[in-house]
Amino acid sequence: MSRRRLLGSLCGLVFFLNLARVVFAPLLNVFIAEFGIGEATAGLIVTLTWLGSASLRLPAGWLLTRVPRHYLVLVSGGILAASAALTGGAVTVPQLMVGAFFMGAASGAYFVAANPLLSELFPSRVGRVMGIHGGATQLAAVAAAPLVAVWVGIDWRYAIWTIAVGAAVVTVYTAIQARATEMPAAGAADRSLIAGARSEWRIILAALGLAGVAVFVWQGVFNFYELYMRSRGLSPAAASTMLTIVFAAGVPAFVVAGEVVDRLPSVPMLLGIGGAFAASLLALVAADGLLAFAVISAAIGFVIHAIFPATDAYVLTALPDSTRGSAYAVFSSIWMLSQSVGSAVLGSLIERGYTYDAVFVTAAIGLLVTLSVLAGLARAGRLPS
Repeated sequence: MSRRRLLGSLCGLVFFLNLARVVFAPLLNVFIAEFGIGEATAGLIVTLTWLGSASLRLPAGWLLTRVPRHYLVLVSGGILAASAALTGGAVTVPQLMVGAFFMGAASGAYFVAANPLLSELFPSRVGRVMGIHGGATQLAAVAAAPLVAVWVGIDWRYAIWTIAVGAAVVTVYTAIQARATEMPAAGAADRSLIAGARSEWRIILAALGLAGVAVFVWQGVFNFYELYMRSRGLSPAAASTMLTIVFAAGVPAFVVAGEVVDRLPSVPMLLGIGGAFAASLLALVAADGLLAFAVISAAIGFVIHAIFPATDAYVLTALPDSTRGSAYAVFSSIWMLSQSVGSAVLGSLIERGYTYDAVFVTAAIGLLVTLSVLAGLARAGRLPS
């Protein structure tokens, strides 16, 4: 029962940590108008959030070889509360960028510590727990646009300060639950970040190949999704609704994928998810009309969010206790770093005159080519399963 309560508190904390990463997407129009910046600079603000999420993952992985996992979970909550409070007071673009970076950094430290911890708290149900935890993450993405809509008419800063207060409260509650829970000793033998990564390089590279390109594309797509919908003729309210549909479809995706990944082979599942995402992106470009956009937005949201619990379960169940924390930290940091530049790349291409449709089609085709190569390697037995 104490472990279930701790899981509940972690779901609350990850809600605010992910909200901090996605809240900037619906604020891009506000930043462009208030600070007088272009799409490339706006995309850079979002990219800095995700670069921040990548920045602390390796240092956090090193710390996991020396301190218990739940210590880092609590530190990440404190970082988020402090950085969100400061970001809400930003009056210049550099201040906003620094704040976005550290709000993202909090989530980086959290996921490196919390995901291995959850897999060890519930070792027989890794996929299910990753799905539940991921579902809480996705609820934050669903709440981002409505939260901004509530506050932006008054002051966008209140949306950021809401995150600061919520993170502070939930971090204190998580500390109370952690003290009441007997923590697993599964990672006691994990004492070298480099040795752990070197011994598990095959699973790290395989996971990066199977999920890395798809999530890189996704980063660019979702942060500019609302602007893309407006470019297709939708009103601001309808465009915001499409983004909400994308995120809302991710909630059941986490739960369903978490259940399924415990029962099906991971490599074919990840290949199928990536292919379905590419196909849905091509369908989005070809679609027209509000109903078609809504249906395809739901499809995109479902398939891409299924990749996250599937990838985490694939990696965490393949890694032994002696390397799980360190090897997962290396994988997670590289994965996040590679995907974090997606928004900046897309924003730069749009500012240079390329259309959204052209960029989306090129990205989808590139993803399909990559997945075809990986499928061939899987058939040849070259990918760890």
